[in-house]
Amino acid sequence: MSVDTAIRVQGLEKSYKDLHVLKGVDFDVARGSIFALLGSNGAGKTTVVRILSTLLKADAGTAAIAGFDVAAQAQKVRETISLTGQFAAVDEVLSGRENLVLIAQLRHLPDPGSIADGLLERFSLTDAGSRKVSTYSGGMRRRLDIAMSLIGDPPVIFLDEPTTGLDPAARLEVWDAVRELARGGTTVLLTTQYLEEAEQLADRIAILHKGRIIVDGTLTELKQLLPPAKVEYVEKQPSLEDVFFALTGEDDTVSAKEES
Repeated sequence: MSVDTAIRVQGLEKSYKDLHVLKGVDFDVARGSIFALLGSNGAGKTTVVRILSTLLKADAGTAAIAGFDVAAQAQKVRETISLTGQFAAVDEVLSGRENLVLIAQLRHLPDPGSIADGLLERFSLTDAGSRKVSTYSGGMRRRLDIAMSLIGDPPVIFLDEPTTGLDPAARLEVWDAVRELARGGTTVLLTTQYLEEAEQLADRIAILHKGRIIVDGTLTELKQLLPPAKVEYVEKQPSLEDVFFALTGEDDTVSAKEES
C-alpha cells in the first residue's frame, strides 16, 4: 500500500442471505483527498462504510486504512478513523461547546475547552457555542457533528450521506465544512446519492451500481466517457448526471435536486 494511499479496497463482497449487496468492490483513496462514492439507495454505499469502519465483516476481499488491515487490525483502524452517519449524533440538551468538550473528555485529551473553542471557530460556530443544540438549524447541527468527529485529529473521516434531509442552504454549509476538512489534510470518503454534491466536492468519483464499481475517475475523466452533445451547433459537454444515467441505465432513482 503506497504511502500516498489512505484507503485501499480490493474485491470486497457482502451478502445478506440471498441478497448480494457487494459483488467485488475495488477502489483507492489518495491521502488528503475527497473521494465520493456515488449511487442510488440500495447500491451498497453504507455497507462499504460499515465494513471500512469495522462495524461489519466482509464475506470476501480486503480493505486497509492508512496501512492497517480492517479485519486483522480493527483497533488500529478505529484509532485512525472517524464516522459521521446520516443523522447528526449530537446531544440537544447540551450546548454546542459542551458537546465538543464531552467528546474531548471521553477521549481523555488534555485541555478539552481549548479543543472545543478551536473547533467552534474552525466551523464558524463560535457565536452559537453557548446555545443549546436544540436551537440550532440543520446545517449547524451537521457542522457540529462533523466538528465532533475531528476531535483527536483522525486522518480519515467517513461521511455517510451527510446532507440527507437538509435544505439547500444547510447543504451548502455542510459542503463548506467538508472542503475545510480537505484543506486541513483530512482524507474524506463521502457517500452520496446527490450528483451535484459529488460534482461540487470530490477529487475523484466512483459510481457504485448493483454492488459493483462501474466507473472511477475525476469529474473530467467521467465526462469524457460520453461524447459532447451538439445543440444548435453549440458543443455541450456532458454533465455528471448524463454520465451516471448512461452508465447505470437509471432515470429517476438518483437526482441532484430531489431526495428519494
